[in-house]
Amino acid sequence: MSIEPASTDRVPDLRTASGTRERPERPTLTSANHAPVVARVPPPFAVRLSQLAWVLSIAAGAFGVVYAFIVRTGQVELLTERVRALATDRPDEVLTSAAEIVYWSLFGALVVVVLVQIVSGVSFSGRRPGARWWMLGALLLLAVVLGFGFELTEPGTEAAPLPLVIALQGALGVVALLLAVLPPAIRWTARGVDIRRGPAGSAAANGDL
Repeated sequence: MSIEPASTDRVPDLRTASGTRERPERPTLTSANHAPVVARVPPPFAVRLSQLAWVLSIAAGAFGVVYAFIVRTGQVELLTERVRALATDRPDEVLTSAAEIVYWSLFGALVVVVLVQIVSGVSFSGRRPGARWWMLGALLLLAVVLGFGFELTEPGTEAAPLPLVIALQGALGVVALLLAVLPPAIRWTARGVDIRRGPAGSAAANGDL
């Protein structure tokens, strides 16, 4: 029984015309399929404007809190006179206590608004989905405080600028919230994190952003 030689059809011929063998190509050590990496990408322009307006709103609110504390004595006296006009038969101690309760309640609400703004601003920068609802809640509470502020202050008094400061705080907050609900800001929040593939600055990394 004769043994036929194995077929060489499947073996590639690496010889050149001169009969010498060619060196096979080396496999590449790089790959276009890079592992995903968390990237530090600047937020969209609308998000940055929203953050700036929100920070300015917080600054205006903080100034309003400090100013309201400075003018507290004259404002309590003014509120006492208003309460006395409604209840003339009450002792002065009761009238003063009622005026202080009203004033410090509004003052506390103004402080709460600033604190909620700080928390919601941090949450929005951290891409928390419910941050915009906190921003809206802070603005609604601020609108209530602003309404009472215009009612309880009189032109020409040292507390007269306070409602204007609160109005500026609310206007900046509204601008920030409107910018935060634009499509680029919505997509930025929904994305959660920015992912790239490959080294920073490479074509693959730029294509995935």
